[in-house]
Amino acid sequence: MIKVSVMYSYKPNVRFDHDYYRTKHLPLIKSRMGATLKYYAIDKGLADRNGKSPGEYVAMCHLLCDSLDEYKSAFAPHAQEIDGDIRNFTDVTPIIQISEVVVENSAGRAP
Repeated sequence: MIKVSVMYSYKPNVRFDHDYYRTKHLPLIKSRMGATLKYYAIDKGLADRNGKSPGEYVAMCHLLCDSLDEYKSAFAPHAQEIDGDIRNFTDVTPIIQISEVVVENSAGRAP
């Protein structure tokens, strides 16, 4: 399984519409990628590890897919539309990291 993390760095006077991101942008991605996108998570930055606000990132999302090839095949045809929507909720250029999920452990499941 792979995870695509999209991170939006904090900066003074950052413009980030969390409501739009949650109710419009991520549902747009899900609708375009269909069943290839197994699930996604949205993080709203609060503080750094010492509890000081603001944190390094104002927001992040994580897209989980079975493989990198499946992600690329599902995302690529819609990349222009999805990337074009970014200006509707932020003035930050996202940082994107693609990772292999090595361990996933949810509450109640043995490691």
